[in-house]
Amino acid sequence: MKVYAVIVAAGRSERFGGAVPKQFREVCGRPLLSWTISRFEKAASVDKIVLVVSEDNLLYTFHKVVDPYKYTKLEKIVIGGEKRSQSVINGLKALPLSTDIVAIHDGARPLVLPADIDEVVNLAKTRKAAMLAVPATDTIKRVKDGYIITTLEREALYYAQTPQVFQYDLIVSAHEHNTMGNHITDDAMLVEAMGFMVQVVVPRSVNIKVTTPEDLIMVEALLEREIHE
Repeated sequence: MKVYAVIVAAGRSERFGGAVPKQFREVCGRPLLSWTISRFEKAASVDKIVLVVSEDNLLYTFHKVVDPYKYTKLEKIVIGGEKRSQSVINGLKALPLSTDIVAIHDGARPLVLPADIDEVVNLAKTRKAAMLAVPATDTIKRVKDGYIITTLEREALYYAQTPQVFQYDLIVSAHEHNTMGNHITDDAMLVEAMGFMVQVVVPRSVNIKVTTPEDLIMVEALLEREIHE
């Protein structure tokens, strides 16, 4: 089966702050995004990679993120949209019709293990939809206007991560029938809305998304430890 990874890295990193988007910040001597790509380069289940970036960062991506590391699986770089959902659509449109499975991943998650990628991809081959997610460890409250409405059952709650992996035709159809507009926060939401079950895989290791400067510090420390093991 032909498996593509679509790595989405077109965001402006407004929550992170600063002039340089978080996916291009230097971590352990190279751009964060290059670490993310390298994880899919090492995943045996992935045949090809498509990278989605903003037009403003296209040349930088090619010269600083891609060219120095000579990835063998990276097939093309695609221009993203204003919202993440549009960037995903642009990435999906760039895939050949012969694609069977597509893994969609956040460019700012550089710690995902190749073994976890392989597990989710292989599960999606039989179940049509699978994703990484971790059980909630804190008690979670539903709040409105600053007041707690209710306490949610923690045992049934998971934090969604990526990659989220789908049968290609399924995820394309899910985006085509999107009734939520640009307000979706992940692709599994659209597949769930179509009535499909998405199976969860708990990752073997930390797979955080860099959102704040503190996250970047943690990622750098973990990568440093990995490099020197």
